Amino acid sequence: MAPEFQKNAMYVSNELENGDVQKNFDDDGREKRTGTLLTASAHIITAVIGSGVLSLAWAIAQLGWVAGPAVLFAFSFITYFTSTLLADCYRSPGPISGKRNYTYMDVVRSHLGGVKVTLCGIAQYANLVGVTIGYTITASISMVAVKRSNCFHKNGHEASCSIESYPYMIIFAVIQIVLSQIPNFHKLSWLSILAAVMSFTYASIGLGLSIAKVSGVGHHVKTSLTGVVVGVDVSGTEKVWRSFQAIGDIAFAYAYSTVLIEIQDTLKSSPPESKVMKRASLAGVSTTTLFYVLCGTIGYAAFGNNAPGNFLTGFGFYEPFWLIDFANVCIAVHLVGAYQVFCQPLYGFVEARCSQRWPDSKFITSEYAMRVPCCGTYNLNLFRLVWRTTYVIVTAVIAMIFPFFNDFLGLIGAASFYPLTVYFPIEMYIAQRKIPKYSFTWVWLKILSWTCLIVSLVAAAGSIQGLATDVKGYKPFSTHQ
Repeated sequence: MAPEFQKNAMYVSNELENGDVQKNFDDDGREKRTGTLLTASAHIITAVIGSGVLSLAWAIAQLGWVAGPAVLFAFSFITYFTSTLLADCYRSPGPISGKRNYTYMDVVRSHLGGVKVTLCGIAQYANLVGVTIGYTITASISMVAVKRSNCFHKNGHEASCSIESYPYMIIFAVIQIVLSQIPNFHKLSWLSILAAVMSFTYASIGLGLSIAKVSGVGHHVKTSLTGVVVGVDVSGTEKVWRSFQAIGDIAFAYAYSTVLIEIQDTLKSSPPESKVMKRASLAGVSTTTLFYVLCGTIGYAAFGNNAPGNFLTGFGFYEPFWLIDFANVCIAVHLVGAYQVFCQPLYGFVEARCSQRWPDSKFITSEYAMRVPCCGTYNLNLFRLVWRTTYVIVTAVIAMIFPFFNDFLGLIGAASFYPLTVYFPIEMYIAQRKIPKYSFTWVWLKILSWTCLIVSLVAAAGSIQGLATDVKGYKPFSTHQ
């Protein structure tokens, strides 16, 4: 236990012994949480709605008018349902008055224990690392798209306009190094709200441009109930693999379970965190699904079976160039916030483990008060400064070495969707509620779990095949990301 936490807990104990009402700390001795339905919803929307929303037209094009929206709604329902199960597991043994669990791994340890805790940690933190690397690449692509948009506007749509993305990865990394010094999730509400506004903005611009294209004079593209046509657009094998890959993309687009517990840990204790989190999940997933369906279906109607991977960075649109520039700036700003939402749990995990391992190390536990102009006092921790800066630099370097790494995200999403979004929430709910084996509820929960496992394996296979193809034929500034 970190010394500062011991001091907080002792202080709470002394206050209670004196009969005073302790207003500055929660029941676990930590600083009083101030999160609300609004901030939790903002965190969820920031985590869920990434730049992948603009690639859904491509996913719908692979699946068609019937299967595409059906898969979107199916994943939205599964994600919301399992998130409500996970919300009840934040406290144990009961969802209202039990002991708090601060991370996803803590929740699994409290309800399941054993080797499953290790498996959970591997799935969760591998996913978080992959996402932050992918966000570094995607943000740089959006920044490059601004320069390319201006180049196309000035020199014509046939100009090469090749621009290196490395300087923009460095700019993104520098911004993240600064923001990563924010101590924890509780201090990030303003950034999540800003990022959520940005996500609405660029998704709305993409949606508006698609509507304008569909309603334009002489607009005609080829669409179908089953998506791209075998023998015309793709071969039979390509149709199968692309469909699997589209399912993986959609699964990844909905996955936010990796940070759900950390988001719930920011909420005030009254009303009960589980109830507020369920409402926040409903608001977040409903909002996400609405935007996903609109952007996916209208984007498909605008571009048909030739829909680009991302119609803002992939130049499905060229004009008005200033609006496309603004949308790409919004994507970059949103990913600045989303990066923090996903890396804060990893930061917290490493720092907590190091504090437990070396509780007497001043380098790890000591904080030094510093006056920051216009921001008040900042508590500098040297270990936090070094570790978080190193992490951001490493992710940026990996993004530079493997600029096609974003293609791994579909695979990471397919691999992490089942264990983190489906398997663990269902298993913990069964354990918490002591649901009898082979009862009706137990059977249908297991059926749901096994069905999602099969879907995840299929999606992973499609993503591996797509990744192999992308690596072989990789070209900078490819439109499919």
